[in-house]
Amino acid sequence: MKRNIVIAIARQYGSGGRTVGEMLADELGINYYDNGLVKLASELSGISETMFVKADENILNGKHLLDKVKWKKNIYKGGIIPPDSDNFTSMKNLFNYQAEVIKQLAEKESCVIVGRCADFVLKDYENAISVFVHADHDFLMEQAAKKQAVRGEELAKTIEKIDKYRSDYYEYYTGKKWTDALNYDLCLDSGKLGFKKCVEAIKAYMKVRYGNDILD
Repeated sequence: MKRNIVIAIARQYGSGGRTVGEMLADELGINYYDNGLVKLASELSGISETMFVKADENILNGKHLLDKVKWKKNIYKGGIIPPDSDNFTSMKNLFNYQAEVIKQLAEKESCVIVGRCADFVLKDYENAISVFVHADHDFLMEQAAKKQAVRGEELAKTIEKIDKYRSDYYEYYTGKKWTDALNYDLCLDSGKLGFKKCVEAIKAYMKVRYGNDILD
């Protein structure tokens, strides 16, 4: 590509957003990042990966909701807390380091980033495209069944739990609603389009926004 472009993808569980991201990165010949961002943040900060995983588990288990007063204090506003601070390994600073990694990537290369509120972190970056991939219940169930052993009501509950975690994670660090279309440049229904056409839609948007030769 003629310039660095970052595609930040958020997705419902079962929508295939990760698959779309991987396909897009492969077609464009650029790097793909998702959970690997935790390792990069650990390397940058010197903080154990276990601490980052623990912070995610706190949100998964709803522990972040125990103190409502602290909710807004964790909205990402940039910067990092120095090692000599008592809050160096706080949930807020662990996210700060992940955000720092995302910004560094956006400044040096074209890539696809899935999750980690990358759309919010890069909201002021002109070279960032934000995408939300979603689908109807039946499609989510069909796709989720390919990765989960449970079926029926249990599968529906699994999807609901994972999406609640993603929603809580997003709102905790951004103060915004995860499913609000206003947060994204593109909202794509993978159940209607299929994964390949989702990729094509993103590439078409890139051409409209940055010029027909952006992918050359």
